[in-house]
Formats: sequence, structure tokens, C-alpha cells
Amino acid sequence: MAKILFTDLDGTLLTDDKKISSKNKEAIQKMLHQGNYFVICTGRPVASGRIVAKELGLTSAGCYMICFNGAVVYDCSSDRILFQKSLAFPDVQRLFEEAKKAGIHIQTYNDTHIVALEHSRELDFYVGRSNVPYKLVLNVFDALDKEPQKVLMIDTENSGKLQRFLDDNIEWTKKNMNAFFSCEEYLEYCPKGIDKGTGVRELTSFLNLSIEDTIAVGDERNDIAMIHAAHLGIAMKNAHDIVKEEADIVTEHTNNEDAIAEIIEKYICV
Repeated sequence: MAKILFTDLDGTLLTDDKKISSKNKEAIQKMLHQGNYFVICTGRPVASGRIVAKELGLTSAGCYMICFNGAVVYDCSSDRILFQKSLAFPDVQRLFEEAKKAGIHIQTYNDTHIVALEHSRELDFYVGRSNVPYKLVLNVFDALDKEPQKVLMIDTENSGKLQRFLDDNIEWTKKNMNAFFSCEEYLEYCPKGIDKGTGVRELTSFLNLSIEDTIAVGDERNDIAMIHAAHLGIAMKNAHDIVKEEADIVTEHTNNEDAIAEIIEKYICV
């Protein structure tokens, strides 16, 4: 029976210098050759995910992506979106208004670019990590021809602004949105009911597989939902302590030590 491996990108599949090791790459190709499925699960937009998938050689049959923390499920081999959910324009507008009042950098996305109102060190920080181009606009809706999948707030100083924003706005945001930290610097807002676990369930159903055939691995708090959704939920050795507590097992190795190959050898290509 085919297995499906859902893996986070940064801090999990990729090393700290944003590369994939030859051992991990060989293990992935082996599992694909045996008829299994490999899924990149990321908070990044589809545009960034496409670049990464191509660079890593993960565009063949059996390769998929979950982007925007579950708001998009994407078939890498056919360049096709299989599932997507969006945030309503009025909610996006209010997030931008409230973030401006709080002095927090905020951005959203269209199909090709990050969309922001002004240049900032936080924007540079994000672009350096994601390699996605950006547009600066006076009105965010000037660059959006459809409702976006995600809004992201960034605080590179870890000053506590993001947690205060989350707490101060929880009463109205919880009605239509799901909010969570994907790392210390990022507070993310996605459509209500959407997280990486949603992506796990949607793609598993699309492929007509059983949840019993699923494995998910990650290192950050936004990975907990997919770790819970999968039959076997794995935390990286380098994962946040909260993630380790929620996982079934913890890898023996870190993202810099071929942990993905470890998982494939132990649980898929046995």
C-alpha cells in the first residue's frame, strides 16, 4: 500500500542554509520510485513553493504541495491547484487597518507577488527567506484581483507586538479566521478552519488513500495540526518543545542531519 509523507519545509526538509541534502534527496526519489507520495507543506505562497519544488527536483508524478498553511493544495507535476480557500476582503482590510494602528508590518499575496503598503526591514527579512518578489501599493486592493489565502504580520524584534495584536483582536478575528504563529517572527491569518491538517485531509481524500497511510513531520507550531491529522505525527529533533509534546515520536536527527531520510528509511521504504 502506498504511503504519503507530508513534510514541513523550513527547519524540516531544508537545512538551516535552505538546502536539501543529497541523502534526503535520494531517499525521496526512492520512495517516489516505489509508488509513494511526497508532499511539501509550507506557509509560503504557491509562487515560492513552485520555485522550491523545481530547485529540489520535486515536480514529478507523486509530488504535491500544501501552501499558505493549508489554504491551497497543489499538484506539482501538473501545475494545478486542487483545493483552495480564501479570506474575505472586508476581513483583510480590517487586519491591515488594525496592524497599521499597532505599528506592525503586514502583507498579503496575489498569484505572483507579496503585497505590502510600505518597504520595511521586516519585508526584506521575509523576501530573503522566501525569494518571492513584492509590490508596494497605496491600497492593498489595487494589487488583488481576488480574495487572498493569507495575511502575514512580522516582527523581527520579537518585541511581543504580535502576541498583543493576537490577544487584542481575537474577538472579531476568530469569527472568520484562523490565527497562529509559524515562528517567533510570524503571526499568520488564514481562512477559518484552515491549517496544515486541512491540507493533509484534503489531499489524502483526493488521492483515495486512507489516513492510516499518512505520515507528517514538522518543527514549528503551525505544523501541529498536520501532525495531529496524520496517522503518524513526527516532530524534528530541532522542533519547538510544544511540537515535540504533541507528536507521536521525535526524530533522532535534526534538519541538518538528514532526518527526512531517517523517516523514509524507518517508516516508508522498509
